[in-house]
Amino acid sequence: MSEFKASGFRDEFGSGPDIVGLTTFTSPYYFVPPSGSTAERPSSPPPGMLRFNTDIGRLEVWRNDHWATITGEPSSPLGGRGVSAGGKVSPAWVNTMEYITIATTGDSIDFGDLTVARGNGFGGCGSATRGLFGGGGIGNPGSTTFYNVIDFITISTLGNATDFGDRTVARQEMNGLSDATRGVWGGGEPTTNVIDFVTIASTGNASDFGDLFSGRYGVDSLAGRTRGLFTGGSNSNIMEYITIQSTGNAIDFGDMNVGRRSGGDGLSNSVRGLIGGGFPSTATIDYIQIATTGNAQDFGDLASTNYHNRAVNDANRGVWVGKQSGNTIQFVTISTLGDAQDFGDIITSRIQGGAVSNAHGGL
Repeated sequence: MSEFKASGFRDEFGSGPDIVGLTTFTSPYYFVPPSGSTAERPSSPPPGMLRFNTDIGRLEVWRNDHWATITGEPSSPLGGRGVSAGGKVSPAWVNTMEYITIATTGDSIDFGDLTVARGNGFGGCGSATRGLFGGGGIGNPGSTTFYNVIDFITISTLGNATDFGDRTVARQEMNGLSDATRGVWGGGEPTTNVIDFVTIASTGNASDFGDLFSGRYGVDSLAGRTRGLFTGGSNSNIMEYITIQSTGNAIDFGDMNVGRRSGGDGLSNSVRGLIGGGFPSTATIDYIQIATTGNAQDFGDLASTNYHNRAVNDANRGVWVGKQSGNTIQFVTISTLGDAQDFGDIITSRIQGGAVSNAHGGL
């Protein structure tokens, strides 16, 4: 075997040496791959190209049709787990949490309790190990208590939530999204355009991120590894996106087929996002490609008109948990098109809570 010695390779755009054939090299020190921002990604990378993305602080590899982030996060030994929390079991507001294993079917199982009983729509976000629930409220219009509390759980274990810190605003009827390291919440009631964020692995109060186009309540959300979307709210069909590891105001993405609010919840793998159900009561499921911009397309329908639900997913399957006046759980295969199928039932029929998974599209 011939030996090739080099003090360093140059950038990813062709100014370094070409090495042809089967070549092996070793070093007692380290190898530094090419690096640059998301905007500086090469336009026609070869399959398997490795680079360090300076915007998100992670390695990424080109997989023929998209950049896949190498997170370094440990995977859950239990596979994809979805946890739903809080809500209203008429007439009471509850602090209970339940979980499902996303790749299976069956009824949900008790997980533990939130620090505060609440509902009226609050946002879940999480990493491969930790889940966060932020905001929420109790009461009816004109007599509502709004919360800014953030709870966290370790998704692979069972047990009660622990206090994380506080959001910048006390709001209900809002939602959250995340990548592997950062959780972001947007919108809410009393009507606001505020977006704020936290670092999931730490604890502490949220910081300002930027603003939505306009103040909206009943906003839904979904995320890929670099981009997050806030959709609908206040019966609108608006979709707007952010770059999760940056800060700044949201940017127009396109429109949904149906205007909606109040729990037509979103879910996504790293490529495709789905928004299902919502109020005014609809069974419609829309889908979008996260890396592009443009209007949503029809995916199929939920089993029945559905609002006040919450959604969780892994890379293959999306699951909507609960609905107004029902305890149903239903699922779809994200990469296909078609109507939802029965998954099982939640322990107690509840509405207007929050949900998180350890295998969503931002990981």
